[in-house]
Amino acid sequence: MSALPNRVESLERYLQRPSAAPVLLKRLVGRHLTALREEAGLTQGEAAKSVRFSNSKLCRIEQGDGKKPVEEQDVVLLLRLYGADPDEAAVVRQLLRQAEGSVWWQRYNHSMLPDWLEQFIGLQESAETIRTYEVQLIPGLLQTESFARTVISLGLPMAGRAEVEDRTRLRMRRQEMLKRPDPPALWALVDESALRRTLGKPEVMREQLQHLLDVSTLSDENSTITLQVVPQDAPEALSSNTPFTHLRFPEQDVPDVVYLEQLNGAEFLERPEATVEYRALLDRLSAAALTPSATRELLQKTIRELAT
Repeated sequence: MSALPNRVESLERYLQRPSAAPVLLKRLVGRHLTALREEAGLTQGEAAKSVRFSNSKLCRIEQGDGKKPVEEQDVVLLLRLYGADPDEAAVVRQLLRQAEGSVWWQRYNHSMLPDWLEQFIGLQESAETIRTYEVQLIPGLLQTESFARTVISLGLPMAGRAEVEDRTRLRMRRQEMLKRPDPPALWALVDESALRRTLGKPEVMREQLQHLLDVSTLSDENSTITLQVVPQDAPEALSSNTPFTHLRFPEQDVPDVVYLEQLNGAEFLERPEATVEYRALLDRLSAAALTPSATRELLQKTIRELAT
């Protein structure tokens, strides 16, 4: 394979990335195994039959599904079947072992961190670029602690104080990735109505808007955060009534992912035709949105209005 050295080198980069979460590494291993199978000229059914796997088991391995990494012995069987180069096979096995490592969010219980949210956090932590569009609220990665506590309390009226505090701490901990030496680039598009909707006490909202203003100001100082407000009268704002997040990863080893959060779950879109459509929608929204400079002016005006 003429492309083998580059492919091995591409895989090795992930061994040097402490921010690569297990969920990303599992997807990376699965995608690589899929490529090897296709190069070997085998269908998924043929490969599964050859190593005595069920079709569903091989499908899960290739998709990187499941909370736990696949068994290394299962991956070894597939690598042998596909005639993988020894160096390439060794790197794949290393990635699999690295995917067994623990991550900070594993200490939260399942009721607070269901599988879909755990998967999203892992993908966010591993992303190179996070582009998000929020319709009703300030994006979670840009919320102040007081605002996050208010939003969580309103969203979970039956939750006790301890649960609200735990969820608030979890949200604040998620923001720490933006302070890493290698932070992802965050590009947030926020509907203007989210700025006008006062949640909780006015001082909480003023503090939140001031935080957005501070973050937007930092964007002029080589920050990795870009903030734009989408005006309420922008026709493009009618294109989506649902908030969504588009994630892009280093290299091209893992496809883009679009995250759509729902009331009691979430949907992850990975098909290129779907993710490209959402990326194009973000481009249109960004073009219709206020520039970062005009966004700051609107934030300053809204803060003054709240103070009166």
